[in-house]
Amino acid sequence: MVASLLAACTPLALLNRLGPRDRGARRLAQDIPYGDDPRQRLDVYGPPDAPRHSLPVVVFFYGGGWDSGSKADYGWAAQALAARGFLVVLPDYRLVPQVVFPAFIEDAAQATARAAAIADDYGGDPGRLAVAGHSAGAHLALMIALDRRYMQAAGRPGLIKAAAGLAGPYEFLPFDVAASINAFGRAPDPTLTQPVTFVRADAPPLWLGHGSEDTVVHAEDSVILGRLTREAGGRSELKIYPGLDHADLIATFSPLFRKKAPVLDDVASFLHRQLG
Repeated sequence: MVASLLAACTPLALLNRLGPRDRGARRLAQDIPYGDDPRQRLDVYGPPDAPRHSLPVVVFFYGGGWDSGSKADYGWAAQALAARGFLVVLPDYRLVPQVVFPAFIEDAAQATARAAAIADDYGGDPGRLAVAGHSAGAHLALMIALDRRYMQAAGRPGLIKAAAGLAGPYEFLPFDVAASINAFGRAPDPTLTQPVTFVRADAPPLWLGHGSEDTVVHAEDSVILGRLTREAGGRSELKIYPGLDHADLIATFSPLFRKKAPVLDDVASFLHRQLG
């Protein structure tokens, strides 16, 4: 399922150079540290005239198979969400082979805690914060939303009020391809690497989106996580987009491809409903 995550996500970086960009949003800050490593930096996007202490906050994690990716290549996605009325935080995180599980998930939690700490400096409300991501980034977002230990260790339990996952791998045992073996193969208990392990009734509400033609991470992952969440008494919304593949799903955030499917509108609507 995850064998082609790198190949699928790399072309998306081209959208940062191809434009057009969403008007009414821009980068407000760059390379704010949340740790000592050069990869532990984040950027902030929002409306240029945002009123103070008013915008809901979304921390967005890009994909790349846990071994590639850069926030420098995904400003277009953050800007698209910011234009929908969010303060958007776009972190980098440490990658394989520099680190393995759980270090990149710990980075996601630390970045999210740092986002809350600086939100009001840029017009955001840290009390209304969600996480979101695409592909491996969706895995990070859902892990820190569902497994309480990560945000507790970051000193901010209960911070995440909602989570949105786009084409995420949530149930991918056994590890049988290079991407998962390299990232998770040393885990003493492989079940602790899987978002489905941590479904619970009191989890933040989830939005799960997938393309019907995704052959990189099959839509079954979102179906399973949504079903298990509801069976546990939690809240989840599932949307399958006919004809979209793995890269298409997030590419629709770009104005170049937005007419293909209302993914951005659906994600933004869910997050506004949950964050108020």
